[in-house]
Amino acid sequence: MRSDQERLHDILEAIAQIEQYAVRGKAAFEQDELIQVWMVHHLQIIGEAASATSDELQQQYTNVPWAEIIAFRNVLVHEYFRINRPVRKLR
Repeated sequence: MRSDQERLHDILEAIAQIEQYAVRGKAAFEQDELIQVWMVHHLQIIGEAASATSDELQQQYTNVPWAEIIAFRNVLVHEYFRINRPVRKLR
């Protein structure tokens, strides 16, 4: 089993990958399906890694919206037909 530190590294790496394309802006995101798939994939990684972190870590960092991150991942994976392309914000 992977450690919390490894999971946090996965989250940070996925964020860095998302940031590479986020700088292109909303219009590029809306027009380019490859960017959309890239973003969704890395958001799924973030959610999966967050769901695998320990309860102790989540309780230590109560300012992180763990439940929202995990729930968003579940929507991306299990309810993808309901996803509307406009940009979503967790907070």
